[in-house]
Amino acid sequence: MNEYDSDKMADVMQACGDMAQVDRPEDADIILFNTCSIREKAEDKVFSDLGRAREMKLRKPALLIGVGGCVASQEGGAILKRAPYVDVVFGPQTLHRLPQLIEDRLASGKAQVDVSFPEIEKFDHLPATQTTHGAAFVSIMEGCSKYCTFCVVPYTRGEEISRPLADVLREVEKLTAQGVSEVTLIGQNVNAYQGETPDGDTVDFAYLVQAVAAMPSVQRLRFTTSHPREMTQRLINLYATTPKLASHLHLPVQSGSDRVLAAMKRGYTALEYKSVVRKLRVVRPDISITSDFIIGFPGETEADFEATMKLIDEVGFDASFSFLFSPRPGTPAAEMQDDTPYEAKMSRLHRLQERIAALGQQVSDGMAGTVQRVLVENISRKSEAELAGRTENNRVVNFAGSPGMLGRYVDVRIASGTLHTLRGELVLQ
Repeated sequence: MNEYDSDKMADVMQACGDMAQVDRPEDADIILFNTCSIREKAEDKVFSDLGRAREMKLRKPALLIGVGGCVASQEGGAILKRAPYVDVVFGPQTLHRLPQLIEDRLASGKAQVDVSFPEIEKFDHLPATQTTHGAAFVSIMEGCSKYCTFCVVPYTRGEEISRPLADVLREVEKLTAQGVSEVTLIGQNVNAYQGETPDGDTVDFAYLVQAVAAMPSVQRLRFTTSHPREMTQRLINLYATTPKLASHLHLPVQSGSDRVLAAMKRGYTALEYKSVVRKLRVVRPDISITSDFIIGFPGETEADFEATMKLIDEVGFDASFSFLFSPRPGTPAAEMQDDTPYEAKMSRLHRLQERIAALGQQVSDGMAGTVQRVLVENISRKSEAELAGRTENNRVVNFAGSPGMLGRYVDVRIASGTLHTLRGELVLQ
């Protein structure tokens, strides 16, 4: 979602007509920070980076500095007290107002703050995405209404608001007209999508997935992020009937302990989570499941952690995002008593990461010798003579090829692989 928002900020500024994106901050007239407040570490980095931007502004007084994203939404005008050299503060829902905010700042000489929640107004004002890649994100909704006790998203992005069905389909059509063939539908909780139709009815996420998959120009379809509580049977059944739906699902579980899950207000048990995975694997046996884990949630015991490790072995996750619990201002979990030593939490985190890394390596090893359909996305970072593509189960594979293949699907035979990256060779057709 943050990648999508960053791209949209760039689109908005470049649509002004006299703006062009530069690679070095030193060359910029405007520096924009897109921020995340999911974890304290990310929030702290914002103010560290702002300190460096301040030094640039001292040397170049006309430089404008803007802070957007969830930290901006959370802190609002308080950012100006901590960093009075900031010119514009805007939230995820007001990034489309950037040109006007900058114009008002220049006209008035005063810093501008707009962290309001105008529902989905921004989608009506964002310029069309310009892309040369074969893959693109399409945001289908904003916000989240789950109010998990650890999560700040409902407070920084607002409650769940879905884009109308026709708007989403129109954006997909525009992207495929530019050569996009792989679409990822994104939102804080895409499963909760309730899109209004032109005749006033409402459709669910499963309907939207079917509608996008029915477009001949869409060759592969993904979505993220999902909530286990809303993985409906209708949606699960699509993995049996929709070949375009990639065999990869990111399904955050956060913990394998029912006690901790209840304290997190997740709304499901470990058994119910495993039941969802089992149903998915009945209809799509090769599906790759990745997840999120929070380690050291207030009150987590060694037994709770062992329940998480047990779940990991039973599900067999391909990969994960795992972090220590980070108390976020205004959330219920921030007020919970937490007496587990930091060293114990770090030990648990390392054990979990090592176990999932081992499982991920097994998946990579098992792919050796197989032929994978790969969307070629970029020139490889390690060698300009190689290309980088993404397999259906969301692994990056590097192989020798020509730039003319960018944006196309090719068959690659996997030779070997590490946890996250595979090596392969092009299968000539």
